[in-house]
Amino acid sequence: MSQPLPARFLDRTTPPHIVTLTLIAGLSALSMNIFLPSLPGMTAYFGADYRLMQLSVSLYLAMNAVLQVLVGPLSDRFGRRPLLLWSFAAFVLATIGCLFAPTAEIFLAFRMLQAVVSAGMVLSRAVVRDMVPGPEAASMIAYVTMGMSLVPMLGPALGGVLDAAFGWQANFWLLALLGLAVFWLIWRDLGETAAARSGSFGAQLRQYPELLGSPRFWGYAAAAMFASGAFFAYLGGAPFVGSEIYHLSPATLGLLFGAAAFGYLFGNGIAGRFSVRFGIDRMILAGTLVSTAGLAASFLIHAIGLGHPLVFFGFMVPLGLGNGLVLPNATSGTLSVRPHLAGSASGLGGALMIGGGAALSALSGGLLSVESGALPLIGLMLASSGLSLVSILLVMRRNARLGAA
Repeated sequence: MSQPLPARFLDRTTPPHIVTLTLIAGLSALSMNIFLPSLPGMTAYFGADYRLMQLSVSLYLAMNAVLQVLVGPLSDRFGRRPLLLWSFAAFVLATIGCLFAPTAEIFLAFRMLQAVVSAGMVLSRAVVRDMVPGPEAASMIAYVTMGMSLVPMLGPALGGVLDAAFGWQANFWLLALLGLAVFWLIWRDLGETAAARSGSFGAQLRQYPELLGSPRFWGYAAAAMFASGAFFAYLGGAPFVGSEIYHLSPATLGLLFGAAAFGYLFGNGIAGRFSVRFGIDRMILAGTLVSTAGLAASFLIHAIGLGHPLVFFGFMVPLGLGNGLVLPNATSGTLSVRPHLAGSASGLGGALMIGGGAALSALSGGLLSVESGALPLIGLMLASSGLSLVSILLVMRRNARLGAA
């Protein structure tokens, strides 16, 4: 719908309120990291190897990537609202399955099914692009993700406290209850924003080459993929660094783990305020510079033997700040290449971002050992962030050559 009605809260005949979009995306983010401080305890509970339980991050991200490829075109064909309702219902059932899983393998299977909640991240962005165009979309996405960033910032800390008080299952009971609450909110508040389309789902998928043939789409998608890849490597490796290398308690690990999300919150605030003024390319460039510089400093400090939990987690603040600048603007760039394929672009761009993140998350777990310390993880994150910087520089060079604004 090209001219959606003004949003009225809890009125499903109008587009959703920004609070609804924030909570939809926020639960998607929370499910990714609230249980991370519990990984050592879950390893003991299931009698499994830590690296097997660490797959609860990388397998989740891999399934997330696959689903995002499908969710985007499905929502372009059938609408945002029904896809979100079905996805959150399935998420609640998968979360209950995680709670009652008798073995690590069955837990991981239900954990993969939980990834259906990724529709919240994909479609909250697509809904924004349905409602507002161009740089305004980057600004609104930034505000949505700014509010959303409070969730992963507080999530690990909350997860650590719940684990200490009630055990790891408390985190999944909370996810199930929140899933039900957000399902109700979608039902009551989220009116359809996608324009009605004809044609089959297969026809929607066949429009992906239109996106894949666009250098601008690839440039923005690569900038987002490599910037977020550094963060996903952090998700995969930081629990091991905190618990096995620095011997932090689950509560302390959860508190320090939120450092990156703290930076992300402020990065989103800056992006929301200044993206329209300075343009998405400059904001992405600034973000990649901040992240890469922070990780380079952390790498040097650890390389000379001055590693410490406060150093490791403290330098995740600029990583989060940089991602807060990069991701809403790079996402807006991918969605603006072909506005009539916003859902497909959001899904494909998200799949590239999450798929790359899954690979880096799994790799980070394999690189680390007590003997190696945190240095291999920081080096992997630095390399990923540096590739994000290269990606946006190539986009800016091409735009300058074409005389793009």
